[in-house]
Amino acid sequence: MTEGHGAFLRVGLLIVAGAALLAGLVWFLGGARINKGSLYESYFRESVQGLEVGAPVKYRGVTVGRVSEIGLVTADYDTGTSVQLNRQIYRMVLVRYLVDRARFGRLPETSEAVALGLRARLASAGLTGVTYIEMDFVDATRYPFDPVPWTPRAGYIPSMPSTLTQVQDAAQQLLAKLDQVDIVRLSNTMIGVLDDLRATMATGDVHQMLDRAQVLLQTTEESVKAADLAGLTKDMRQTSAAIRDVAQSRDLQRTLAGAAQAADRLAATTAQLPALIASLQATSRRADNGAADLQQGLAPLLRDMQATAANLRELTEALRRNPAQVLVSQPPPRAPEAVR
Repeated sequence: MTEGHGAFLRVGLLIVAGAALLAGLVWFLGGARINKGSLYESYFRESVQGLEVGAPVKYRGVTVGRVSEIGLVTADYDTGTSVQLNRQIYRMVLVRYLVDRARFGRLPETSEAVALGLRARLASAGLTGVTYIEMDFVDATRYPFDPVPWTPRAGYIPSMPSTLTQVQDAAQQLLAKLDQVDIVRLSNTMIGVLDDLRATMATGDVHQMLDRAQVLLQTTEESVKAADLAGLTKDMRQTSAAIRDVAQSRDLQRTLAGAAQAADRLAATTAQLPALIASLQATSRRADNGAADLQQGLAPLLRDMQATAANLRELTEALRRNPAQVLVSQPPPRAPEAVR
């Protein structure tokens, strides 16, 4: 054997040893350390491709056991009748596994846990594709189980479909519903609807509405042109510029400043009004009191003046009738005519 062949042989032996060591490590980390525990079994309706003896059994990501046996239900629970072989339940895959209950801590009995929703399903570990058994509590009403017609040789934990299987079932159901759709009839119906729509657009109410809309648009365009919007816009711009100039002019600013000062003075004057009104009311009361006193003092004087005026009136009347009374003390005798 040449030296080159010996090198190849050593490299090959090294690769084989490494692969064996890696397989042993995977076996060790995958649950081969669990050699004792309670034996359980589950029955799967789907393919268990990728699941091997020694694969881990996990509960929410924690390894609690390992797979100990994989087989078919018909091999362990075959009653020998062909009728039972035609039943779906006898076409399932049997998987037995050891579970270290000590790793669960306090856990109810198997029947009680199953009633609460304990189920087993197939799962894959990331991109490696290593299949293992995953146990978890789910909605028991959503994933019910049917009792098996045989007596399980280990603790029975019902199974549930894996995520991949559920996706495949949903896709198959969708395809089945699509297969039930009459594509030809649907196409003919859609063609008929399109023809009706085309006819309506050509001669129906929609066509008339479109014509009216076109006429309205033309009328609007003519109105816009007649309104000379460009000139109106220019005038508005000029008006806005003039208003801006007026608003920014110094005269307006001075006027506003004077108005502000006048408002301040008016406010100050308004503040003084209550005192002025009180003073006027006091003066009015004093004037009323003085007028009352003056009226009381003038009343006798006015009466005397009235009496004096009456006397003067009588004296004047007497002098008018007899002017000589001023020179003589006694009035002249009356005439005979006066006596009669």
